[in-house]
Amino acid sequence: MAGKFITIEGTEGTGKSTNIAVLEAMFRENGIDCLRTREPGGSAIAEKIRSLLLRNGEEKPADLTELLLIFAARAEHLAKRIKPALASGRWVLCDRFTDATFAYQGGGRGLSGESIATLQTLVQGELRPDLTLIFDLDPEIGLDRVSRRGNLDRFEREMIEFHHRVRRHYLDIARREPERCLLIDATGSPDEVGRRLRGAVIHRLPELQ
Repeated sequence: MAGKFITIEGTEGTGKSTNIAVLEAMFRENGIDCLRTREPGGSAIAEKIRSLLLRNGEEKPADLTELLLIFAARAEHLAKRIKPALASGRWVLCDRFTDATFAYQGGGRGLSGESIATLQTLVQGELRPDLTLIFDLDPEIGLDRVSRRGNLDRFEREMIEFHHRVRRHYLDIARREPERCLLIDATGSPDEVGRRLRGAVIHRLPELQ
């Protein structure tokens, strides 16, 4: 039996990494074998593309180049890690997936959603996440959190208006696809957010009940 594909989404500073660890622990406590991975990246070639996408430099990629690089990395990630894991029955926990592309490159950059959807079909076929958790937070709060870490990547350095557009696009996705998406309030302490997450996921995934 194929495994479940679960993706974690949200703007900068929403605590995705912390909460992926919460989910991973929940699954393992219930005897569920899972692969934890991320995008862009997740496989050797995809991680090299990730470094191109995130690094700060004098020359930024054109918006279309950025989009194509993201899907190139995704094609590698799917072929080398995600699809084999799902086929073997493992669950996959992925930090960002194609919803991030619609939000960042579509909402943030203003690229055509139709073009993104075409690439989605080309690269993924019919594969879509079984469940997507979208962590929601005011971008100003989120960026304040990440600024304390220092060493901001290229996306984290974008103007605040960019991040507000990304958030609005994520909220639109959550409203359009409530069967697949769960919106998680990411305000408050990590413990508070973790409790919200556990409660929401237990109600959505019968394997954890």
